Amino acid sequence: MIRVLLADDQPLVRAGFRVFIDAAPDMEVAGEAADGAEAIRLATELVPDVVLMDIRMPELDGIAATRAITADPRLADTRVLVLTTFEVDEYVFEALRAGASGFLGKGIEPEELVSALRVVAHGDALLSPLATRQLIADYIARPRQTSTPALGTLDGLTNRETEVVRLVAEGLTNDEIAERLFLSPATAKTHVNRAMTKLGARDRAQLVVMAYQARLIDPTS
Repeated sequence: MIRVLLADDQPLVRAGFRVFIDAAPDMEVAGEAADGAEAIRLATELVPDVVLMDIRMPELDGIAATRAITADPRLADTRVLVLTTFEVDEYVFEALRAGASGFLGKGIEPEELVSALRVVAHGDALLSPLATRQLIADYIARPRQTSTPALGTLDGLTNRETEVVRLVAEGLTNDEIAERLFLSPATAKTHVNRAMTKLGARDRAQLVVMAYQARLIDPTS
């Protein structure tokens, strides 16, 4: 059973998501939080599989809450999926850098929401290559001061691992990477995992951010 913590300051939004999630046979709502501080507290208490996190909340925003949750070793298996009003949101990039495993627009269809929660709960990143490219291109075009620590560089990777990270950033799955590089799926997965370990990346979402930051991918193309 996939246990989901809802974090949104709007009760009607939480109620709507609860209906869809509780209707799925393999998941349930473990709790609800109305702000970031409560989301952190409940995540620590409930240890959910996924936190569905709104970015804009009172007291403590979703970015700070995401950073706290993903940095807590007790919540190493808890994934954060951020919610945004628009697909390309000015704060989503910071949420990904903070450790979120992907992002969704609040206008998502119920079936897509349930599918997204399953993807993230199973340890994969939920990143549309097109949306991610648009998001990071926008971020780079409008640089601003940020208190978010920079993620690691790619200097410690082998050539093969660097190529694998680039393909992850293009949106390829492990099976697709294996086919592209004439590897077995297990070997492709090993390269991905080694790259994550060397870079200190929590999941594939942070690999994508690092690839863009290192200009392995041109976000404007």
